[in-house]
Amino acid sequence: MGPVFLSGKKVDLRLFRKAGDFERCWKWINDPEVRRYLAAYLPITERQEEEWFTKERPNGLVLAIITKGEHPLHIGNIALDKINHREGTAETGTVIGAKEFWGKGYGTDAKFSLLRFAFDELNLRKIISHVLAFNKRSLAYARKCGYRPEAVFKKEKYRNGRYVDLVRLAVFRPDFERAWQRYQRDRSPRYY
Repeated sequence: MGPVFLSGKKVDLRLFRKAGDFERCWKWINDPEVRRYLAAYLPITERQEEEWFTKERPNGLVLAIITKGEHPLHIGNIALDKINHREGTAETGTVIGAKEFWGKGYGTDAKFSLLRFAFDELNLRKIISHVLAFNKRSLAYARKCGYRPEAVFKKEKYRNGRYVDLVRLAVFRPDFERAWQRYQRDRSPRYY
């Protein structure tokens, strides 16, 4: 499956591989059920997806989320984008494209792994995420990772025939550290 860049409890994070990863990513971004939670709303052509897939990211990285175990699977992607070392900030985004893995803690584990890297290795101080207000799973797992709402952009996005709110959340290092400690101790089957 390729070299592991970051490792969590349930998932490993690695760089993309053109063979296999591209087809899955293109399928996920064009799946209406997956796309309803993302910024993309129009169909993505193969050429557009390839441009995104091969794009140089001098101020960010996108990693494949891979399940741990005997038969590892690429189930989604996670990004750390708009890294600003002067301000100590960045933005994150996550998609679990393999819907059978929704609500089972894989996104939470991937986010914790990426945040640990952002705070410890990049010395960032604040990480921002944007979530559509109706996406309860994403809001729950962001809170579990220490994020707190900073702003609500009223009727910012159009989804399912109506305008919906967009929530801007942020996590600072001290809040992340407390959430990380809880996550390390947590052995319960509750997942977000």
